[in-house]
Amino acid sequence: MATLRKMALSAQQIPRWLNSVKLSSFMTALQLRKGFQRPGKTLLCGVFAQPHASSEDCFLQWGFRTYRTSSMWNSSQSANSSRREINCAQSTLLPSVNEPPQKTQKMPGLDSELSLEGLDDVPPLSPLQPISDEEAVQIIAGPPLPPSSVTLRDYVDHSETLRKLVLLGVDLSKIEKHPDAANLLLRLDFEKDIKQMLLFLKDLGIEDTQLGPFLTKNYAIFSEDLENLKTRVAYLQSKNFSKADIAQMVRNAPFLLSFSVERLDNRLGFFQKELKLSVKKTRDLVIRLPRLLTGSLEPVKENMKVFRLELGFQQNEIQHMITKIPKMLTANKRKLTETFDYVHNVMRVPHHVIVRFPQVFNTRLFKVKERHLFLAYLGRAQYDPTEPNYISLDKLVSVPDGIFCEGMAKASIQDFEKFLKTL
Repeated sequence: MATLRKMALSAQQIPRWLNSVKLSSFMTALQLRKGFQRPGKTLLCGVFAQPHASSEDCFLQWGFRTYRTSSMWNSSQSANSSRREINCAQSTLLPSVNEPPQKTQKMPGLDSELSLEGLDDVPPLSPLQPISDEEAVQIIAGPPLPPSSVTLRDYVDHSETLRKLVLLGVDLSKIEKHPDAANLLLRLDFEKDIKQMLLFLKDLGIEDTQLGPFLTKNYAIFSEDLENLKTRVAYLQSKNFSKADIAQMVRNAPFLLSFSVERLDNRLGFFQKELKLSVKKTRDLVIRLPRLLTGSLEPVKENMKVFRLELGFQQNEIQHMITKIPKMLTANKRKLTETFDYVHNVMRVPHHVIVRFPQVFNTRLFKVKERHLFLAYLGRAQYDPTEPNYISLDKLVSVPDGIFCEGMAKASIQDFEKFLKTL
């Protein structure tokens, strides 16, 4: 009997112990929810409503089932008192998944307190957080910069420098063929790096319409120091090159100012010494063909040997020809030898006559052949100035077909065209 009375007392103490455990679990869960709560949620029975039962819920339900099992051994009086306490305990349990959703009841005091505290704890917006259509419309974003491209055209919309260079007439399609061009131009600031260079070129004598073609060929001039460029111009002026001469040379040889003063001085000395020219003739030579100062010297040295050793011209004859036709110094070796062979060996024109009319080396060989064969067909191929019906080599290669037929061949242009069809 004493044993049964102790069991009854223990059964009566279980609900109190269970309630204290549930209250402790409830407060712990509330503190955890409060630390991670998201704004805008409604409290259900003092905690946040969730679709699944929490671990605390499972624990409380397990305790409740255990208590009911033990209470079956008690008397009806103990069972009644226990049943009232169990009903009270059930009212504090979280809703089960299988139970129908109950109407939410908002706790005014606690809810308002949590809402005010949550205003200071709202985390910053994440880039991955979804936004509404209205917020998305208000976002203004510029076009993305291409990470990589094979053409500068893709960067024009992003670079003020490229846009202004295009307006100046620079051909970006030619510049982008050089692998280092894009890295150079995209790093330049128009106001700081380009504007002063453009003013310098205009002051030098480069017209606005000539800036585009010039910069297309020598975009690397933007990497040069402006003071070095002015020093090179001053050197050319010290050698009696006029401002107009320098402007002409820079237009025809855009890379001229990219070479140092030492390089320019060595080139002028080479041509004066190698060709045995006077200072004035050397200056006139490079004004007419400024590429002699910027190009390779190997073709020049090779052609000088060809003139002397293969073609048989004397030094004074070479001087005379190159001062009239400077391009002979850089002409293709095969073209020189084939032209000389046909004019000298087929047309029977002596050296001294060729020296007087070196323009023949600057003419396409098939044109010389067509006109010579037509004159030979008519019996008028006479190139000796001491003989009658003399045909000048200069006029033979320079005048149009109509003048050649009427003035030299004494035939119509239709006859010349019919003859060409027989070749």
